[in-house]
Amino acid sequence: DSNCSCVGDGVRRTLCVRLKRLGRRHRPFYRLNAMDKRAPRDGRVIEELGWFDPLAPEDKQISFKPDRIDYWLSVGAQPSRTVVTLLKRADIDPTPGKKLG
Repeated sequence: DSNCSCVGDGVRRTLCVRLKRLGRRHRPFYRLNAMDKRAPRDGRVIEELGWFDPLAPEDKQISFKPDRIDYWLSVGAQPSRTVVTLLKRADIDPTPGKKLG
């Protein structure tokens, strides 16, 4: 895992981009978030980057903010395996540590 210093707080932390489960029983809904890797799955979020609704029609399942996702990946945030799959579906390059151009 790579470390990254977040803007403004001066603390080095390990960052990840992962899903936070919302919704209710048998009706999942997920938010894509930039989080501290040590935070629990549904814990404190640094920034919300979009959402994923697996039960919606195929064309309305994903809504992401590509510019913010690219920023967090460029500063070293590690995407989870599931997030990598979703980013590829949304035509976003999931490579961490890439430079913004």
